Amino acid sequence: MSPTERSLKALRADGWLCQVVEKWNPHSRTRLDLFGFVDILALRDGETLAVQATSRSNVSSRVNKIAEHENVAAVRKAGWRLQVWGWSKNSAGRWDVRVVDLS
Repeated sequence: MSPTERSLKALRADGWLCQVVEKWNPHSRTRLDLFGFVDILALRDGETLAVQATSRSNVSSRVNKIAEHENVAAVRKAGWRLQVWGWSKNSAGRWDVRVVDLS
C-alpha cells in the first residue's frame, strides 16, 4: 500500500471526505500535484485539508519543497490546512504516520 493509500484510509476512518488530486502525466512520466504540492484534498465540517503523502524518510524534503513553493501562500490565504504525512513501520511492524502541519 502506498503512502497515499494509507493516508486516504486514515483520513476516511477519521470522517474526512477525500480525493486524490495528483495526476499522472504519461508524456513526461511524472506525477503532477495540485498546486505543485497537494496529493490529497480532504473536507470535513467546514475544513479543507491539503495533504502531501510520503515516506517518513522524505518528510523533510517535502516540507522544504512546500515552504519554498510559489503557491503555498495562496493556499494558506484560502484558509486550507496544509500537512505532510510521512509513513514508516515501527519496531512492532505496524505503520505509523508523522504529521507535520504547515498551515
